[in-house]
Amino acid sequence: MNDLHLWLGLGSGIVLFIVCLTGTIYTFRTEIDEALNRHKYYFEEPSGIGMMNADSIVARVSRSEKAKVTSILILPKTNRYWTFSLKPLEKKNGTENDRGKQVLVHPYSGTVMGSNETGTGKFFLTVMKMHRWLLMEQKTGRIIVGIATIIFTFLILSGLILWLPRRLRYWKQGLVIMFSGKGKRINHDLHNVLGFYSFIILLVMSLTGLCWSFDWYKKGLSNVLGAPVMQRGGGKPLISKILPGNTIALENALDSVYKALPQKGVTRISLPEDGKGVYVFTKNNEAAFNVTGTDKVSIDQYSGEILKIEKFKDKTFGEKIAASIKPLHTGEIYGLFSKIIYFICCLIATSLPVTGTIIWWNKRKR
Repeated sequence: MNDLHLWLGLGSGIVLFIVCLTGTIYTFRTEIDEALNRHKYYFEEPSGIGMMNADSIVARVSRSEKAKVTSILILPKTNRYWTFSLKPLEKKNGTENDRGKQVLVHPYSGTVMGSNETGTGKFFLTVMKMHRWLLMEQKTGRIIVGIATIIFTFLILSGLILWLPRRLRYWKQGLVIMFSGKGKRINHDLHNVLGFYSFIILLVMSLTGLCWSFDWYKKGLSNVLGAPVMQRGGGKPLISKILPGNTIALENALDSVYKALPQKGVTRISLPEDGKGVYVFTKNNEAAFNVTGTDKVSIDQYSGEILKIEKFKDKTFGEKIAASIKPLHTGEIYGLFSKIIYFICCLIATSLPVTGTIIWWNKRKR
């Protein structure tokens, strides 16, 4: 077991170091981006006037950008720009612009403030690409990272077995770093003790991270949980019952959602794609322990009838886990509290290939 742990760790060390280091850097990407670009996302709230009607904002943005609004992101802070996702009305030669874009919009004036892209955002996008596929061709990089993650999962479990003291009276030594010892002993303790304290979080990171590398793993996990993992679109779409006359106002649909979901949280609006589509609203609850659990409301675009309400608390345990794979992997699931823990554990994970290699080197010199 010891030799297998050693040689698998040495063989995958460089890849694991890169993946863990980029994961550490990526943890607080949102907080760093907003802190460095506060002027980009926030504005001085005007006094004496209220926000514009949602329908008026959509119409104004659509006219100015010559594009169709497909979705809107509204944060609970009233001094925060809204994020609009746009789809061009006409394709032009298959260029990048045909794929759509996101812009920031002032909710009090309906003015488009520009793209939501920032220099720090581009930096973290590069970090993410390195984390997920090592800046290589996606298919190849995903497999390499996936294999390294499988090895890392084995290293976590085998490391725990190797950590277990052979005699119960020595168990305290496995919980404390002896800083008074020599360099070799300190390095050995840093590897063993820190690895023990972080193994549960690292195991969760590994088991969830495999969903991005292997489709067979994601499908298998979906079967185990009894719910689709990282499903886009939320299953079979609902259809509006086409009625004569105009569709309801978005503002009216928003009012219905706020009554159905009165909690404070981030609201995401998906506008109907065509005459049969429905309004889809999702909203989390900032006061809940799991801040990433979202409720979903679907509304008929003609009658304004609420077709379906899906609340996170009503999901089965398997459905909750399946819906939380990404925040479980990134540490966002419990907000800042869990992100701090994940950051520390990911930093420890970054150190493990280094301290492990030093242990091997010290033994090699004997």
